[in-house]
Amino acid sequence: MSVRIPGRMQPAARLTAWWQDRDPDLAATRRAGRTALVMPALFALGSQVFHSPTMASFAAFGSFSMLLLVDFSGPMVQRLRAQAGLALAWAVLICLGTLVAPVIWLAVVTTLLVGFLILFSGVVSSVLAGSATALLLGFVLPVTTPVPLSQLPDRLAGAGLAAAAALPAVCLLWPRPVADPLSTPAAQVCRAAAAHLRADVSGPGGPGPAIDRAQHRAAADRAADAGADLRRAFDTTPYRPTGLSTASRALVRLVDELIWLTGILADRPAPTGEPPDCDPAARTVTRAAADVLDHAAGLLTDPRRDVGPLRAAMAELRASMNGMEESSTVRLPAGHPVGDSAAEIYGFIATLDLSFRAQELGFAVLQIAGNVELAATAWQRHWRDQLLGREPGALTEPLTSACERAAAHLELRSVWLRNSLRGAAGLGIAVLLADLTGVQHSFWVLLGTLSVLRSNALNTGQKALRAVLGTVLGSFVGAGLLQLIGHHGTALWFLLPVAVLAAGIAPAAISFTAGQAAFTVTLVVLFNIGQNPDWHIALLRVQDIALGCAVSVLVALFFWPRGATAAVHEALADAYDNSARYFAGAVDYAVGCCTAATHAAEPVRQNREAAASARRLDDAYRTYLAERGAKRVSLADMTTLVTGVAALRLAADAVVSLWRGNAPVRTAADHTEAHRAILGAAFQVTEWYRGLAANLGGSTAVPDAVPLHPDAAARLVESVRTDLVDGRGQATAAAVRIIWTRDHVDVARRLQPGLAAAAKGGALP
Repeated sequence: MSVRIPGRMQPAARLTAWWQDRDPDLAATRRAGRTALVMPALFALGSQVFHSPTMASFAAFGSFSMLLLVDFSGPMVQRLRAQAGLALAWAVLICLGTLVAPVIWLAVVTTLLVGFLILFSGVVSSVLAGSATALLLGFVLPVTTPVPLSQLPDRLAGAGLAAAAALPAVCLLWPRPVADPLSTPAAQVCRAAAAHLRADVSGPGGPGPAIDRAQHRAAADRAADAGADLRRAFDTTPYRPTGLSTASRALVRLVDELIWLTGILADRPAPTGEPPDCDPAARTVTRAAADVLDHAAGLLTDPRRDVGPLRAAMAELRASMNGMEESSTVRLPAGHPVGDSAAEIYGFIATLDLSFRAQELGFAVLQIAGNVELAATAWQRHWRDQLLGREPGALTEPLTSACERAAAHLELRSVWLRNSLRGAAGLGIAVLLADLTGVQHSFWVLLGTLSVLRSNALNTGQKALRAVLGTVLGSFVGAGLLQLIGHHGTALWFLLPVAVLAAGIAPAAISFTAGQAAFTVTLVVLFNIGQNPDWHIALLRVQDIALGCAVSVLVALFFWPRGATAAVHEALADAYDNSARYFAGAVDYAVGCCTAATHAAEPVRQNREAAASARRLDDAYRTYLAERGAKRVSLADMTTLVTGVAALRLAADAVVSLWRGNAPVRTAADHTEAHRAILGAAFQVTEWYRGLAANLGGSTAVPDAVPLHPDAAARLVESVRTDLVDGRGQATAAAVRIIWTRDHVDVARRLQPGLAAAAKGGALP
């Protein structure tokens, strides 16, 4: 019988825990292991079987790019499409780089254009953003090594070998699990929110046993925690996780809507000893919303489920909301006199408080469920439709969506545009400098430029130092290995898989410096296979990498050296200004629907401008999070400000949806006091947000939050009682919707104290 000695497994357990902490889902290990098997085999095939060094080099670098530098997610068919697209792009870039390389001015100009297009295309899709380095390598390799056109077929053949090996490798060699990093936390938010809603209606008069205040608070806390987890998962992805597919476009919108839903739940008053008057219709809507969220969570967890139950639950929720609007006209005491005191005035408006909260909640849940339904429908398409890119058709066409995203960033306020221009300039200068200095391997200069160019001069300089340090260490290790091997060059074949494995794992498991050192060792081994090992060559590569790093630092100094902290403030200011305009336009549209003399037009242009500025803000915020070093602004304050933009924009969406499809109301007076009261309150609220935008832009102080105005509320109540009633003196549906519109304005007002505190805490030093 074996005896287990206590503590014997502790070192292994510590190593496993350390590894899981550095590479939680083993993504880096998976890519590195796959590449370590394929890359040496292809290099051997090209050099030893086909006896073509050119084919061998491009096969090796092609497999390195297609297997190690990218890791596409989603269903296997979607991954294969992405891999095939990357291979096709490599073929085009190799042809272009080979054609322009002999003429230096043409090579520089083409590098500028190609570099910018590749880097900027990342705004269209996170797949393109994650493939940028792999795509650039496909152009940098041929443009830095001029050869006669007679060698182009060998180059293409090498890339073809890499593509032919990459396609089965991603399917058979430790394939990535089919999972979306946002689906699980999104499903958790849906389930927690559903439990919270059921806790809300489990009071007196509700179904099932009543729960106490502690249970209700626990349900609320779970919903808030799930929303915070989703926000963290979304923010920590290196790129905004969007694509041109229907499923990816639906999912990214789902994140903002779920976070907004948790904000709505947090804004709901906690139960007190005196529960509010029961509104059976509002309870019905709340229960229906909880059912919809449960079905949505099931589809997020398993998109193969039948979409029918979700659609049926959504139809029931819509019917419940329509019924609540009708019953609210009876609950509103339009025929009863209202006193002049603030308590009586706000008491009249509060008659519809429960129904408004249910209406706000129902709209948010329907938006969420619609996106979940669309994503699941897209996921369940036949594989032929997925392979051919045939979309369900409920969203805008992919080309239209791509143009909208690109257009949103075609201005200097866009961090993505700045980084794309900076990267293109750095690569173009590196090509020119490599030619002027006459270095032996200009490819290394471009690698140095590409590896360290960051969003500001400080971070670029820090990364440049680490890159040079890693290259020095890798060169010394490589030179030492070559010195030990001597003339036994066959040993390099055994070292190559180990070096590739280390190059793939080291950046994630250890550090960027270690990764740069391992990559340098890989290139040293690769370039010496089949030749007499020369350790002097390894040391000469340090000057090439240092030259490329110096280019990156100089470009960062001249192109927006302040980095993302200032850029995120600019993006916040722009986003709040445009979102406030959209909110004002939404309220104008609502009032227009209450006026028979005018034709109300939806604020489509303001909506697009607000959405575009929100995309620019998201990119600036991600860059801010990715920058190394201590943050001068509290991360909690910055997150609050970023989340506030989405809340204001979605509140405007709710107002537009409330009135969409309703014919103009014919009233006794076309310009009622209700209109003036609503427009006046909306003007004050939106002016506050414009003042916040000015503060974030650095020009004014944070404005004071807008207080309640009982006189405006009194005018609204009087107008509802006199102008928005039918012939029997009963409130109309327009009266209900105008009060709900006022409540949406008040929701935007209640956000202000928290945003003001965050803006003061997040002020630029």
